[in-house]
Amino acid sequence: MDLGLTKDSARELEQAVQCCEPVEGFTHNYYRYPARFSPRFSRIAISIFSESGDVVFDPFMGGGTTLVEAFMLGRFGIGTDISSLAAFLANIKVTPQVDEHLQLFSDWLTTLPRKLNLHRYISHPAEWISKGYLRNINCRKTWRIRKLIEMALLELEELPSSQLKKLARCLVLRTGQWALDCRERIPSAEAFREQMMAFGKLIIKGASEMNECLNQIEQTGIKGHFPPLCLNRSVIGIEEEWKTGRLPPPRLILTSPPYPGVHVLYHRWQVEGRRETPAPFWIAECMDGNGAAYYTFGDRKQIKLNGYFRMLRQSFQSLSKISDPKTCLVQLVSFSEPEWQLQEYLQALEDSGFSEVKTPYFCSADGRVWRNVPNRKFYASHRPAIHSAKEVMLIHRYAGTRHEDDDIF
Repeated sequence: MDLGLTKDSARELEQAVQCCEPVEGFTHNYYRYPARFSPRFSRIAISIFSESGDVVFDPFMGGGTTLVEAFMLGRFGIGTDISSLAAFLANIKVTPQVDEHLQLFSDWLTTLPRKLNLHRYISHPAEWISKGYLRNINCRKTWRIRKLIEMALLELEELPSSQLKKLARCLVLRTGQWALDCRERIPSAEAFREQMMAFGKLIIKGASEMNECLNQIEQTGIKGHFPPLCLNRSVIGIEEEWKTGRLPPPRLILTSPPYPGVHVLYHRWQVEGRRETPAPFWIAECMDGNGAAYYTFGDRKQIKLNGYFRMLRQSFQSLSKISDPKTCLVQLVSFSEPEWQLQEYLQALEDSGFSEVKTPYFCSADGRVWRNVPNRKFYASHRPAIHSAKEVMLIHRYAGTRHEDDDIF
């Protein structure tokens, strides 16, 4: 079966996988979601493996990179994620902002710094505090940042629409992440204000770029081009929702699932070393209440990762139920111990009806594309965590049953 990968497009895809350029463009920099992949990789993969109007599905959408690029390329994007924080971020990143709203946001942003005054009295969010959402950001070094965040959240209530308030929450999230997450030194209040202004301008610029792209798509005459659908739910059982919505099979499933044996904090910031805080959920006005294992298919220290691979099989079995022979599955995955985990992973996909597709066009000997990930900020279950700093791109097609010619395009 031809998946549309020629020698030239394979080289283009391989270069996109290896891309180390800073993430930029459209709404991608609204927030730095952990383990996100390059928009360039997403864009190239969508262009190669799907066409205008096709359904592109990301079952572990995270910060919504796949969905943004699918939207900008005239596809219908659908994403799921069990994290309410991910759903919040993905939704705001794929929601177009009209020019009038962006002007209101800009006006609000201009007046914000002088209102973030540490000498000003404010009431603290007692309910969120009582539930532990401000844990580990109320110490001597971080209290100033915490109070500035509290004041910014109070000020955004002055915005005239819920959509603009969400955009402002995204700004506070991005600035709070910059100030607190994995920082050796907590910045000053003045630096926080300046950075919030810089991120605000970046958000306006990204939203304007999205509007320009959507205007160009509209001029091409594409019909039925709608914003992506972002669902806060597990992919397990998605086939029932797919039936209800009468959706066609996805032409492309493009994703980066939880990594086996690799510690990724999708739901926390790390403050002053490894002290975790659920503050992002408070800022986004989302509920959490779950430990790390909830977001990563189970405890990474579990023997043979039995829980992980059980959840993985259930997820891809549901994906197989919404797929057809034209469905292509493209993933970026990292392993703490690839010597045995890669084979187990591939077996889980094969058991679910997905056959791996390789090509001699890639430079690596195994017909896959491997990449080194610079500045990775998470850890494997055993140190030194050298393997978790590598990712591999896996390409599969839905086959239902194994075919003899699945190894070559």
